[in-house]
Amino acid sequence: MEHYEYALTVMQNMAALMERSPSAFAKQNEEHLRDQFLFQLNGQFEGRATGETFNLNGKTDILLRENGRNVFIAECKFWKGPKKFGETIDQLLGYTAWRDTKTAILVFNRGTDTTTVLSGIKEIAEKHPNYKRTLPWKHESGYRYVFHHSGDSNREFILTVLVFHVPD
Repeated sequence: MEHYEYALTVMQNMAALMERSPSAFAKQNEEHLRDQFLFQLNGQFEGRATGETFNLNGKTDILLRENGRNVFIAECKFWKGPKKFGETIDQLLGYTAWRDTKTAILVFNRGTDTTTVLSGIKEIAEKHPNYKRTLPWKHESGYRYVFHHSGDSNREFILTVLVFHVPD
């Protein structure tokens, strides 16, 4: 859990960086933004964060391994509405093996009111068939949930959703 929380802190620090240097992030696509997060993670985790890494049934955008275990799996997506966010949850489920218990979705928001994005995330996440409960989360630009693995309703994992405003 320590590595997971620290990785999320690195992600949150990127939000502040994006706000302070908007021109550095304007016009970047999803892959370029993901790479920015990977640079930060690798600086902190000595190169153990990888991008587009095969895990279970596909390639996850960000994977961090410590001592041979996945401690952080993340999918990155631009906000394209609630329906697409639900598809992103399903995509992440395809990458999450039974032993994987700490995941995240990084939502890049460009051009939509952040409050609208947060409302759409909450609505879709809490209606998802694998949703179990919402956990307290200290940040106003995201949520933390407990979901269950597909095929095993007793095996839970954490899903933290972070929303990042990306300048035009």
